[in-house]
Amino acid sequence: MSTNASFKPPSLVLSTIGLSLATFMQVLDTTIANVALPTISGNLGVSSEQGTWVITSFAVSNAIALPLTGWLSRRFGEVKLFLWATILFVLASFLCGISTSMPELIGFRVLQGLVAGPLYPMTQTLLIAVYPPARRGMALALLAMVTVVAPIAGPILGGWITDSYSWPWIFFINVPIGIFAVMVVRQQLKARPVVTSYQPMDYVGLITLIIGVGALQIILDKGNDLDWFESNFIIIGAAISAIALAVFVIWEMTDKHPVVNLRLFAHRNFRIGTIVLVLGYAGFFGINLILPQWLQTQMGYTATWAGLAVAPIGILPVLMSPFVGKYAHRFDLRLLAGLAFLAIGLSCFMRAGFTNEVDFQHVALVQLFMGIGVALFFMPTLSILMSDLPPHQIADGAGLATFLRTLGGSFAASLTTWIWIRRADQHHAYLSESLSTFDPTTRDTLNTLGGAGNPAYAQLDHLLTSQAYMLSTVDYFTLLGWGFMGLILLVWLAKPPFAAKAGPEASGH
Repeated sequence: MSTNASFKPPSLVLSTIGLSLATFMQVLDTTIANVALPTISGNLGVSSEQGTWVITSFAVSNAIALPLTGWLSRRFGEVKLFLWATILFVLASFLCGISTSMPELIGFRVLQGLVAGPLYPMTQTLLIAVYPPARRGMALALLAMVTVVAPIAGPILGGWITDSYSWPWIFFINVPIGIFAVMVVRQQLKARPVVTSYQPMDYVGLITLIIGVGALQIILDKGNDLDWFESNFIIIGAAISAIALAVFVIWEMTDKHPVVNLRLFAHRNFRIGTIVLVLGYAGFFGINLILPQWLQTQMGYTATWAGLAVAPIGILPVLMSPFVGKYAHRFDLRLLAGLAFLAIGLSCFMRAGFTNEVDFQHVALVQLFMGIGVALFFMPTLSILMSDLPPHQIADGAGLATFLRTLGGSFAASLTTWIWIRRADQHHAYLSESLSTFDPTTRDTLNTLGGAGNPAYAQLDHLLTSQAYMLSTVDYFTLLGWGFMGLILLVWLAKPPFAAKAGPEASGH
């Protein structure tokens, strides 16, 4: 993890700032576009469902790049990899900002996700390397704070920029931050000795991973538009994905230098912990995607106010994270993770009670309450999944868990949007069928809207659409709430002790 334990940068403070800013940019970009999706979709002339590609393209390419980080760092050196990844991230961000069509934006978001892959692992690695052992816990606590603050800032900053300027600036903002980070880190770490080594690249595993995951993501994103398996495109894509992933699994289980070490799933706690981490994060990601979209498209919120409404989810994690990190191992970590899923599940049931008259304060308070669950989720879950891994497999375990968690967020974005829109269409059809011009209530409603002419029918359809999306939102959060209740039972399948073999690698998320 460190190439030279005796190296000390001129300033630990500046080194920490420069390294942390890169991670801040990367984590920020996972949420900053969420509240801007309706605006981006409208400006580029696509549906809100197609606009989700802005999120999924970044997430899936970022996930695919993660397994390459270890090989790249050994081949080129950790500092050089960090600097080039940051420079290319800045360039990709600029290209995203000047995009004039959705295909252009998606292509540049794929590039942005690929080059962002090494940023968090390299930030963590370099912080551990430059801090003395006695202060590494503090360094990683600061990094954890960055990863919590960035998702809070994302919706607020994204909403404010979208409303006050224009959506390209949510990408342009990375340019000065990234340039500053590169200048600081280069100045601070340029004298750090570089030790490189060559290890064979698992090209078969990498190629089958890209094909399998990429095809699966395309199926999830395009399935609803093409009526799923009624389309030859979806059938062929599903076959390609299934074959590629099957070859990938078989190859990775037998290769000496696998790009993804699937043998880790032989460990019970790693298996259980990773499943609950991926499913829990997928649900968390879905909430942060659907809620701001519903507030903007159906409740009349601006991007700024939608961002402010969802942002309180990060307040309690910022306050609680240091204490959770310090005292968590005094408790059964399954209990803490179970409490996290209970809090998040209850918040989903609270949202399932929303109506079209719900006010800003109510939405924000539920988000604030969910923050309890978020604060208790990451650290206990990561500690559980690392607890039965041998020390030499900790780095592989952390990388694999991060890879699958990121991939889970990407798939969740597609599935969540599909479920939400499909249920809304079903509710709209049912509500429309239940209406009749012979019904006194319907006639009264039409008279209130100005008679039985086309404008009144258009307004009535708008009311039906709003109600359909409200019912769909209730359905989604009810389903998600029960899903989190199921995770409470699942996490108890892990077996203590949960002693922190992982050391520093398990600290971040």
